[in-house]
Amino acid sequence: MDSIIELRHLKTLLALQETGSVSLAAKRVFLTQSALSHQIRALEQHYDTALFERKSNPIRFTPAGERLLQLARDLMPLVTAAEREITQIVEGEAGELRVAVECHTCFDWLMPAMDVFRPLWPQVELDIVSGFQADPVGLLLTHRADLAIVSEAVPQAGIVYQPLFAYEMVGLCAKDHPLADKAVWQAADFANDTLITYPVPDDMLDLLRKVLLPAGINPPRRHSELTVAIIQLVASRRGIAALPYWTVMPYLEKGYVVAHPIGHTPLQSELYAAMRSDDADKGFLDNFCQIVRERSFADLPGLSPLSLP
Repeated sequence: MDSIIELRHLKTLLALQETGSVSLAAKRVFLTQSALSHQIRALEQHYDTALFERKSNPIRFTPAGERLLQLARDLMPLVTAAEREITQIVEGEAGELRVAVECHTCFDWLMPAMDVFRPLWPQVELDIVSGFQADPVGLLLTHRADLAIVSEAVPQAGIVYQPLFAYEMVGLCAKDHPLADKAVWQAADFANDTLITYPVPDDMLDLLRKVLLPAGINPPRRHSELTVAIIQLVASRRGIAALPYWTVMPYLEKGYVVAHPIGHTPLQSELYAAMRSDDADKGFLDNFCQIVRERSFADLPGLSPLSLP
């Protein structure tokens, strides 16, 4: 039997296994859901067997599907390594990668990605631009940073973006707060309480930018630099907050605070990697973004694939 397996098929199978759904897998590999389904049907027709159970949630692979999935697990790391080594041969291994961030919670996923990157690119000088950056793209344009982690892919001359991931923001309150038993929070629920946030401009807080200000709600604020301090203030009834689910999950498991979705379509935030257009073809920059996506989806709960707007 002639083989029809291509690398794109293996990437699709891994995306199905990692996301557990056809729709999320399609977003992960930047295909429409129908195009991804067509890929799977072509494989199933070729082998005359199903690769996964259609009504399972999450997806359960059949024995044939598991065998192809194992091939993908074995082969794709070798392909990735070969592509990286070819890039290093052609472009050289040396370089500089200074990362600027505009979010206080970035370090939960950024540090593990940096740990993976360093041994793969030992000649690339990797560093974080110290401190929270209100204008990380400005640092790119003035060559004080080489990659910026931003929440919006705003078109700008000389700048290109790579999507990293989307994530859910949840509303937080004390266990004895009046909102603790409300299943879904709406904009009006934030009107009569202090909102505890990081000390950043309003247009950098998705809760305010996407939910509260469009509804004409502008609650009083209290600020803290540290996530654990925000959690403590919320737990002691000093106010309510909205933070990424992955950041607060350990505190939820310990029962310090309670969390609820914001809106019937839960509030989502996004993260992109911005870089100078002139640097976009540097292999180590592309590989760093790939590592960020892979490590984040492996380590953090509640992420969704993201594409450019």
